[in-house]
Order: sequence, then structure tokens, then C-alpha cells
Amino acid sequence: MQHRYLLVVRFALINTVAAALLAAAWLQGWLSGLMNERFWELSALIFLVFLYGLGLCAERVWRHSVELNGVKTGAPAPDSWAGRYLADVAGASPESRALLADGFRLKITNRVAIVRHIANALVFLGLIGTVIGFIIALSGVDPETAGKAENVAAMVATLISGMSVALYTTLTGAILYTWLTISYRMLVTGAVDLITATVELGEARGRTG
Repeated sequence: MQHRYLLVVRFALINTVAAALLAAAWLQGWLSGLMNERFWELSALIFLVFLYGLGLCAERVWRHSVELNGVKTGAPAPDSWAGRYLADVAGASPESRALLADGFRLKITNRVAIVRHIANALVFLGLIGTVIGFIIALSGVDPETAGKAENVAAMVATLISGMSVALYTTLTGAILYTWLTISYRMLVTGAVDLITATVELGEARGRTG
């Protein structure tokens, strides 16, 4: 096999490049606003959710790659997903194999869907930050005192602070969502390859069995 763990290599390459770009942006000072004392907790929460999703995605990528290697050799481990599926379809009728194949597809797709849900959660957390930012911005606006010159500076400062919260949290959620979604798409590709290769191997054995 010339391409063992190719999925893992691609996943590692993409995420290494993304991490390098993030580090470069941090060193340039472009992300310094994320540490604003008024909303660093929300930014940290978004980042922790992202790390959990990325770690889960990495674990799934590794497992799918190992499974795919076994299927490609034609001898997956008996306790693997593919091994158990092949044991179930051995000697089964075509109708039974079709039902087992549908169940196998559903099992694999359900295992990867959680990463997509975590990615979607990043967007919602960013939107929560947007709402909080607008609340902060509007909390400093008092129509009764807006006409007094001495109050304008304080209101503008609060308005700018609130808008910073809204924009930075939205940006954080959007960037991390995009990053995790790219990783998720790679995981989906691996899952499709695993399902296709496993079902084809099961059908080949079923026809010759």
C-alpha cells in the first residue's frame, strides 16, 4: 500500500498550515483585541469548544484511516467496524447485505456528524457575543443626557467597547468555524471512502461466498 495514512497526513498538513497562520496573525498583533478584559472569557469559551471539536475530529480521522488501511489490505481487524460488518454479511442474502450496508453507512455517518454540530455551535457562540456587544454598546446611550458635551466621550467609549465585543467574537466564531469545517470535510471524505471500500469488499465476498 503506497498511501497508508494519507488521510492523516492531509489532516495534519492542513491544520499545521492553519495553526501557523493563526500564530503569525497573533505575532503581528492582529488578534490582540481578543484579550479585551470585557469579553476574553467568551473568546476563550469559543476557542475551547473549537479545540474539543478539532481533537474529536482528529481522533475520528485517525480511526477512519486505520480502518481504511485494513479494508484496503482485504483483512480488517475482526473487532474493527469493517471487520464486524464483513462478519455480518458473510453468507447473507443480497437483501440482507443491502440492509446491513445501510446500517453500516448510518453508523459511520453518525460518528462524524457530531463534529459538524460542534462547528455550528461556534457560529452560535459568535452570534451570542454579537448580541452581548450590542447590549454593551447601547447600555451607554442615554437619550436624556446625550445632548450634554461632557457625556459624549463616555458614551462613545462605551459604544466602541461594545462594538469591539460584537465584532471580535463574531470574527472568532467565524474563523474557527471555517477551520473546523475544513477539517470536518476531510473527515467526511475519509468516511465515504471507508463506507465505499467496506461495502464493495463485503459484496465481493458475498458474491463469491
